[in-house]
Amino acid sequence: MSETKIETVVLDAPAQAADRRQGWFAAGGVIGAILASTCCIAPLVLLTLGVSGTWIGSLTALEPYKPIFAGVALVFIGFGFRRVYFNAKPACEDGSRCARAESALIAKSALWLSTVLVVLALTINWWAPFFY
Repeated sequence: MSETKIETVVLDAPAQAADRRQGWFAAGGVIGAILASTCCIAPLVLLTLGVSGTWIGSLTALEPYKPIFAGVALVFIGFGFRRVYFNAKPACEDGSRCARAESALIAKSALWLSTVLVVLALTINWWAPFFY
């Protein structure tokens, strides 16, 4: 009986590792996208919502770091898309975390949201004047 459980854990370990990497890439993309958009999009959204204050101006201090944040976010997003859409899916045991469709849906949603945020942050000089 215990041998079967050990085999199950060993067979499911690669699938769990792949699922974990997928989550790390998605999380890295989201964090990078948030950092890349902090200098530009966040103050614009806050001003549009009617929030003002001198502390909003301090968010623009991150502007010189936007290319670095965007580059890191794009690397994570690229690896995440590769992991989610292009790599072969490992065999998952029924009932495991990687066998659930929700985990893939969350990772895909996070990757697409991150992509939109980074694209908005990189193209803000073209579309932001329409909001001023």
